[in-house]
Amino acid sequence: MSPLTAALDGLRPMPLAEVDARAALLSRTCRKYLVPVDLLPTLFAGAGERSGVLAIDGRRVFRYSSTYLDTPDLGTFHDHRRGRRLRFKARVRAYVDTGTRVFEVKLEGPRGVTDKVRMAYDGPADRLTPRTRVFVDDVVGAYGMDPPDRLAASAVTDYRRCTVVAFSGAERVTVDTGLVGYRGGRCVRMRPDLALLEVKTRGGLTPTERRLHEHGNRAVGFSKYGAVLAALEPGLRGHRWHRAMRTCLGTPGAIRPGEGPWA
Repeated sequence: MSPLTAALDGLRPMPLAEVDARAALLSRTCRKYLVPVDLLPTLFAGAGERSGVLAIDGRRVFRYSSTYLDTPDLGTFHDHRRGRRLRFKARVRAYVDTGTRVFEVKLEGPRGVTDKVRMAYDGPADRLTPRTRVFVDDVVGAYGMDPPDRLAASAVTDYRRCTVVAFSGAERVTVDTGLVGYRGGRCVRMRPDLALLEVKTRGGLTPTERRLHEHGNRAVGFSKYGAVLAALEPGLRGHRWHRAMRTCLGTPGAIRPGEGPWA
């Protein structure tokens, strides 16, 4: 039994409708932790009294693929790298196992609060369509920013995710493993012995975070998109993600034949 499977065994399966009803948290604070996968069973031991795990058709770990769209000069990356007060990301997120996709604009504002606005989507992942062009213009404009003239695919991140949700709705914890980032003909992988936890909440420290702190884990500055792009694009500086990148990402290499998001 893998450490992740062992960690989830004591949690009640929750259908998606219940997860969304209890803790959609589309407007939230999100803190990230890089955690040894062997710690996961200890981290979630006894959590079954307060939390469940998203389950669809008996599956608890799901494949995700996110295609990020950026300006030709990677403006959204640099806004994030510099910590600009108002910034956004645009992406097409595919839920691979269920065959569904959404177009999503993620807005990051003051005090670490994140808002996500999304729409169902079945168009191309690598460019804007007239419908998503209007969506970006409306969402970004309403947020107080000038929408960019052009957006096109800049990187893809593939990973596996499970979602643990407090019955109280106070926290939603995602556990990402097997991250692979792609740009051009190159890719970079996350170390297999590490998991990326994202704790989403509207309040202060959650029970999961207190347990993480007990085991010596502290929140890190990390962006999957930012770290992957900094690792794969020559000349880019990751800055705020460098320490976490050194901890969790391997050496970039060429994409093998038949591999990658467009294989």
